[in-house]
Formats: sequence, C-alpha cells, structure tokens
Amino acid sequence: MKPIPVEVDNIDDTEEDNDERILHAVVADDFAGKRVDQALAIIFADISRSSLQQWIRDGRVMLDGQVPRQRDRVTGGEVVSIEPPAPELRDWVAQDIALDIVFQDEHILIINKPVGLVVHPGAGNAQGTLLNGLIYFDADLATLPRGGIVHRLDKDTSGLLVIARSEAVRQRLIQALQDHSVQRTYIAIVLGTMISGGTIDTPIGRHNRDRKRMTVSETGKPAITHYRVAERYRAHTQIQVSLETGRTHQIRVHMSHNGFPLVGDPVYGGRLRLPANATPELTEVLRSFNRQALHASKLAFEHPVSGETVQCSAPMPEDILGLIAALQDDTQQRGMQEQ
Repeated sequence: MKPIPVEVDNIDDTEEDNDERILHAVVADDFAGKRVDQALAIIFADISRSSLQQWIRDGRVMLDGQVPRQRDRVTGGEVVSIEPPAPELRDWVAQDIALDIVFQDEHILIINKPVGLVVHPGAGNAQGTLLNGLIYFDADLATLPRGGIVHRLDKDTSGLLVIARSEAVRQRLIQALQDHSVQRTYIAIVLGTMISGGTIDTPIGRHNRDRKRMTVSETGKPAITHYRVAERYRAHTQIQVSLETGRTHQIRVHMSHNGFPLVGDPVYGGRLRLPANATPELTEVLRSFNRQALHASKLAFEHPVSGETVQCSAPMPEDILGLIAALQDDTQQRGMQEQ
C-alpha cells in the first residue's frame, strides 16, 4: 500500500499529551556483561544500532536514571528509557485498523480508543497506531498535521478523543482546548480510601533525571485537577476527575502526589499493595491489572462549526468493570465479616 505523507508539528499540550516517542524496557538478566549499545540493539531490534549509539551520545538514553556511555556494561535488571528525536516530515502508512467511532460528521470525529492502541507513530511504533487507522478511514486526514489529532491519550488509557477533519476546525479545537472550554471527564480507580473530593493545584514539569516521567515541580507549568468520590471500597476509591488545565500525565501525577496513586500505574503507582485479607478474586485481579485504571469517559464541547453542544460518553472497558466488581465483592464480603 502506498504511504501517505503526513506533516508533523507540535500537538496541543493536553493532559494526555504524553510523549509517546519515549521507549522503555528492562534489561534481561542474561544480558549481564554486554555493552549498553549491544544490549539495546537486541532489545530494540527494529531500531538501527547506529541510531541507538547516536542517541546514547546525545544523552537520549537513560539507564536507571543515569546517562550511560556506549562502552558501559549492563548487569541485568536496569530500567532503560529512550527519548528519540522528534520524527521529521515522513510518510505514514494507511492501515485498516478498527475504529470505534462514537460521533462523526463532515467536520469532526470522536473515537473511543481502546487500551493498548498508540495514538501517533513514533520510533518503535511506526505502524499500527490510531493515526494509521484514521488516514485509512479518511485519506483527506493525511493533509492535516498529525492527521487531525488535537489531543492524545496514553497507550494504556482508554476513552474518548476528538479529531478534526479540516485545518480550520483543527485550529478551533486547539483553541477550545487552550481556553479550557472542552469538558473532559475521567473515571479512575485509586489506591486508598478518600474521605471527600477536592482540587489539586500544583505545577507539573518533566522529571530532571527520568525523561519518561513527569513530576510536581515549582518550575513546571500550572496544572489544576478537580476530583470527586464516586464510590468507596475497603481500601480503594473510584473517582470522577475533570481537568481545568491539560498537562502530560496530569491525573496520574497529581493523584500520586496526593497520596492516592492510580491502580496499576506502571510509572507512578509504586509496588503492588494488596488490602489485608483481600478476597482471592480481588488479589488475582489486582495482580493482573497492569495498566493505569484510567478511562476518558465523557467529552462535551461546542461544535466548532455549528456551535451546537456535542456530548459523548464511552462505557468503561471490561478490565475496569472487572476491577470494580472485584472491589465491590471484597468490600461486601470482608465488611460483613468485620461486623
């Protein structure tokens, strides 16, 4: 299939504007003794060794939070993160990828993104992304920067995304996001029992040692998150979150900073913590839940052309529904035993 050229520019700075170009892995124990560049060439086999060596020299590779040299040796178990340079103008391939279209007209699309789908191509994810599917669905989207995508969700966050189908509409949607006139509502499951909702108003910036992480920082950008309790469990809470600002990983960083990390969050969640005397069912679900329990459930905004209100919702995915069911059952069973 003939590749379709897509221009790449800076995407709007929204909460899920995660730099999906960042790659990360754990060095296998049997790589012990290998040079860093040799180990990375095996781990990231789809990237040329010369590129990896250049990225090491450029300081784009982190090994356990430190910048290594090519000749350094790995011992096994190290956490690797790589920040490749931003992709230049190139050809993206249109691919027949199933899209769950919640709303569409000649001006916009609203997609319910599943868990595991990367939004935009990058190093290590040249194909199989939402953008590849979008330009297959509508070849005209290839004429727009990032295929009309104006905000993103992390690979392992599910839920609603809006896509522009013309440059004029794209600019209006970006402005609406910057003006905070797009209402985005999320459902999250966090560790710990919250007493009440509240607001977190602390700036967020890039971590000074680990490029794939964000952190609360006095030098970061303003970030405001509103949350309220939707349902309490024995040792967890389901919350509804809305954003006043949009920063990379905002919900995940703010909730972790507030002492209530998202269940399953591989970056900000810390080690697995099981409630005392958890039911076997809940123990199994928590042990196997290996992505952040976060779902973009609702979108509401003024249509950029008609001016009418657009409201869409997406049902929670099966894995979060299963987690909630296990939490409810654990709360009921153990609560009855404690009475």
